[in-house]
Amino acid sequence: MEFDTIAAISTPMGEGAIAIVRLSGDQAIEIANKLFRGVKGKKLIDVDSHTIHYGHIIDPKTGEVAEEVMVSVMKGRKTFTAEDVVEINCHGGLVSVNRVLKLTLIAGARLAEPGEFTKRAFLNGRIDLSQAEAVMDLIRAKTDRAMNVALGQMEGRLSNLIRRLRQEILETLAHVEVNIDYPEYDDVEEMTHKLLFEKATLVREEIKKLLQTSEQGKILREGLSTVIIGRPNVGKSSLLNSLVHENKAIVTDIPGTTRDVIEEYVNVRGVPLRLLDTAGIRETEDIVERIGVERSRQVLKEADLLLLVLNSSEELTKEDENLFKAVDGFDSIVIINKTDLPQKMDLARVKQLARKSKLITTSLLEDKGIDELEEAIASLYFEGSIEAGDITYVSNSRHISLLNLALQSIEDALHGVEAGIPIDMIQIDLTRTWEILGEIIGDSVHESLIDQLFSQFCLGK
Repeated sequence: MEFDTIAAISTPMGEGAIAIVRLSGDQAIEIANKLFRGVKGKKLIDVDSHTIHYGHIIDPKTGEVAEEVMVSVMKGRKTFTAEDVVEINCHGGLVSVNRVLKLTLIAGARLAEPGEFTKRAFLNGRIDLSQAEAVMDLIRAKTDRAMNVALGQMEGRLSNLIRRLRQEILETLAHVEVNIDYPEYDDVEEMTHKLLFEKATLVREEIKKLLQTSEQGKILREGLSTVIIGRPNVGKSSLLNSLVHENKAIVTDIPGTTRDVIEEYVNVRGVPLRLLDTAGIRETEDIVERIGVERSRQVLKEADLLLLVLNSSEELTKEDENLFKAVDGFDSIVIINKTDLPQKMDLARVKQLARKSKLITTSLLEDKGIDELEEAIASLYFEGSIEAGDITYVSNSRHISLLNLALQSIEDALHGVEAGIPIDMIQIDLTRTWEILGEIIGDSVHESLIDQLFSQFCLGK
């Protein structure tokens, strides 16, 4: 498949040691060669693949030196895009990298669209669609565990499993066709129904295993929306600062200090948390604080995990009891804070209200109880400390949706076998399952979906 040559800045914008302008396409080396002046007249069109060369980028119109560079030349198909690729390493300043990019465009390249390099890797058959999506997961990974999941998917762990299941279905369909076309025995229909049931059951169980990892996988990919709630001045902002290991929120003895929702990402034992510190929920006449309280109530509706903070040095109030009602039905952990002060709270009543929520005692002032809290959060979603390398996680919402559709389709096939429905009708459900699984790896997917997926990538990737 032939495309025009594209170029883009592949490093973050801003000041740094180096910046990279990447070109990909049949004319990539030729375009770079027009701009490159190497030592002793070296030409990029003459160099070996996967080599790097020192020289200067020259403005062809004026003959003036535009930048001092190191240029990597990689000839397809052993490149990321499976095309000729050139990477121009220049100084990491806004002016220098944009000057080099501009010259490549004048010399004949086209500015790449977001995700177009990865899209070409997919279209050229170097990677499948699930591996392409893993590229962005790898870039966005916020913990080592999330990165390991993305790496596993990039290396084809999910793809290989999906291909194996599709091959199992294909072989089953072929076997059924042979039995139908060559009915040498009277019991061929009974044998065929038995074969269909065994193979469909096997595929169903494998799909179920994948879906069992989806909740954990999605958390690793997108982060766990975690909301800290409680009355004013119970230690919510102190808890945020303790988990982030940084003074992000203002901490005072004055109730109502936090007026808005503060958001931070934090890595807790390999689990990425999107941590939200809310304004203390209480009735107030302060119009600004009232807006903050209303925003706090809104974010509660979108939370995956609630951390309810109580002050052990005060008696339980009606507002505290109302907050227990607010966390009912959510994954939640109750944190009894300020244990360094004399205890006034009725812990028996707290346990009664908490129901199934785990209780953790802390003194955030003395930095006590944070380790226990982090362990409680991690074990709530990754009990047994499952490592990303031990299992194939499904983390992408598109994949999860397609697996659910495939599960429904394979179960329809099984119900058909049990009900004694004609074999050709059961084959329709099996074929549908095969097609749905193919959408995960891109074997059967519409072009509009491909464009939509890759448009979410960053420019230069």
